[in-house]
Amino acid sequence: MRKKNRRQTFEHVQVIDAGAKGKSVGKAPDGRVIFLSNAIPGDVVDVMTTKKRKAYFEGVATHFHSLSPKRTTPECEHFGVCGGCKWQNMGYEHQLSFKQKEVENNLKRIGHLELPEITPILGSKKQYFYRNKMEFSFSNSRWLTQKEINSEIDIEDRNALGFHIPGMWDKILDIKKCHLQQDPSNAIRLETKSFATKNGLSFFNPRKQEGLLRTLMIRTASTGEIMVLIQFYEDDREQRKLLLNHLQERFPEITALLYVINSKQNDTIYDQEVICHSGRDHIVEEMEGLQFKINAKSFYQTNSEQAYELYKVTRDFANLSGDELVYDLYTGTGTIAQFVSKKAKKVIGVESVPEAIEDAIANAEHNNIANVEFYVGDMKNVFNQSFIGLHGKPDVIITDPPRDGMHKDVVEQLLKVAPPKIVYVSCNSATQARDLALMKHMYEVTKVQPVDMFPQTHHVENVVLLEKRV
Repeated sequence: MRKKNRRQTFEHVQVIDAGAKGKSVGKAPDGRVIFLSNAIPGDVVDVMTTKKRKAYFEGVATHFHSLSPKRTTPECEHFGVCGGCKWQNMGYEHQLSFKQKEVENNLKRIGHLELPEITPILGSKKQYFYRNKMEFSFSNSRWLTQKEINSEIDIEDRNALGFHIPGMWDKILDIKKCHLQQDPSNAIRLETKSFATKNGLSFFNPRKQEGLLRTLMIRTASTGEIMVLIQFYEDDREQRKLLLNHLQERFPEITALLYVINSKQNDTIYDQEVICHSGRDHIVEEMEGLQFKINAKSFYQTNSEQAYELYKVTRDFANLSGDELVYDLYTGTGTIAQFVSKKAKKVIGVESVPEAIEDAIANAEHNNIANVEFYVGDMKNVFNQSFIGLHGKPDVIITDPPRDGMHKDVVEQLLKVAPPKIVYVSCNSATQARDLALMKHMYEVTKVQPVDMFPQTHHVENVVLLEKRV
């Protein structure tokens, strides 16, 4: 039999820090850490524990004795339920401070690295409405608030178009206004829901696996172009055309109106055919005169303006003169490779996703960039001695791996190749620190620059320059 998780209460707990995954940190009377989901550093609270582990507790603040001066009023009416912007109740300058601290702590405690003075984190000019891609889910049994449950009123309209409640795959919170993507994102979502409801189009039920409307994706670009993709579970041509024609007429600014028929158990579209209803099958993003075609399956940094700042830092750290051979590992759709290409002799990009490489090649051709080449394959298999022998020993390696960091075989190969400089771009400074620790005997960290891509969240990007020890 499983032991019952006995809840404990601690009074007058001082919240002293911000921890992983956007949680705040307090200390129990016995010295153990308490991770809190609804408090911020500087609060003094009573805590009820929800989990007990050997080294820590998890809990929620049940009473606030005093509020932190770091607090601010959340902009969004859905804050605290949605779970998407966990730091919206903390002033932005304090968010930046904790992100900088996290990067420094990870590099020191996990990597045990000797660090130069870390440059102050690069904050985002936009603190809201900065995302260029949002995905919403339809549901015919929306999440009810406690107030609605307590009212005992029979609620007839249970349709929702919004976000999953954290930790609940089948519960969708209906969103009135989201502060993450610029207009007309909210207008498109609200009109889609309103028209579908009025015209009897059925919303998806994930438990029963039935219903017409499944997901809505909206992508925007700095060029002003807009992509809308609706994922249908059922193939009902008449109802599909009814909704898509309405959106086409109501929002003529949509430049790519697309759809997918997906009757799988999951709603990922990467193995599905994307069909163009009207306009083009892509939108165009622009950066320093370079144009990037973004289709429905393309990866592109979700904060366009901060992506530009991140790429500028990467290029500055590389400090290219025009004579260098550069390798861009985990190149994605080749945005960094093309961004640095005009200051390099040649850039070789490697990526495991075939569709991303197709996009990279097409974009390079569109931008008339002749000094880049792209190759597809699993990094630990492709990036080997024969690859180096074929393409030449790089003067600079730029690496931008996923959150899990680099495979140990890739790190080993980096050490064998031993270029004079490595620029390591990371969305997870913990795995970045782990990888850097494996290279510290050969490389010195000479520059560190955190970049905030996602205001109101705990996520932070970090760029590190490694220079070969003499």
